[in-house]
Amino acid sequence: MNLTRLALAAALAFAAMPALAATLVAGPGQTYKLPSQAIAAAKPGDTVQILPGDYLDCAFVRQNDITIEGKGPAKAVIMSDKTCGGKAILVIDGDNITVRNMTLTRAAVVDHNGAGIRAEGGNLTVDAVRFINNEEGILAADNPKATITIRNSVFRRNGLCDGACAHGIYIGNFKKLVVEHSVFSDTHQGHNIKSRAADTQVIDCTIEDGPNGTSSYLIDIPNGGNVLIEGNTMEKGPKSENHTTAIMIGEEGVTHLSRGFIIKDNTFTNDMPYPTYFVYNITRDEAILTGNKFKGRVMPLQGLGKVMP
Repeated sequence: MNLTRLALAAALAFAAMPALAATLVAGPGQTYKLPSQAIAAAKPGDTVQILPGDYLDCAFVRQNDITIEGKGPAKAVIMSDKTCGGKAILVIDGDNITVRNMTLTRAAVVDHNGAGIRAEGGNLTVDAVRFINNEEGILAADNPKATITIRNSVFRRNGLCDGACAHGIYIGNFKKLVVEHSVFSDTHQGHNIKSRAADTQVIDCTIEDGPNGTSSYLIDIPNGGNVLIEGNTMEKGPKSENHTTAIMIGEEGVTHLSRGFIIKDNTFTNDMPYPTYFVYNITRDEAILTGNKFKGRVMPLQGLGKVMP
């Protein structure tokens, strides 16, 4: 092979190499002053790192395979009060996106479902994010091929029912929703977790109204599917707007095949003066309750299923 061919082969090999991932830093004294500027400039594989600060900002996330993360504790990086597209602080259209280590707060829109994150793309991971006082914490459109994973996060004072209801999180027809090691508290009017996913897992979370929360259901699975609710601490408070049920399954019609519903090793406290069902199952699939502990006036199960020690 002559030198010309060698040079051409080397050039083609170099062109075929993937671009190196970059870290784009946003914040005071940086090239990108606002998170939205760094997010807009990011390429697939890049990380957007946000320095501590309060940012009156919102962003569209249209690329795939990027990470958006705050530097320092989640309380130090705050995006608030501004929404994009009349939807959310972060409107995510990309696939394989990770958002971590920041606070999203005070999202409000004309439709009364302003979200910290509006998920309109594919797979999404939310890790150590605080959603505080939004109309909706996370609102996800349908994507039956995608998974949303939420871990180590806090949802406080989200929710609203002004016409239609907004919730702590509302996940559309996704392949899978996993919520683990997270806290939901003081939700207003809507449900803490509402999931239309084909597979919903809520593991090792705290879901509580507290003295001032007015939420409806703690967990709502309106269309059935596979369900695992395990190892959670749950409480309905004295101001809850729904006196009847903590976990509701199937009330809007079953649209997913199911291997059943496993509700195990949870602790549920009813602080209302009214009796309430822990699980209300309106499907022909069995709910299996095992190892759960109850405090207050609690009826373990209404509908098809078994209650075991």
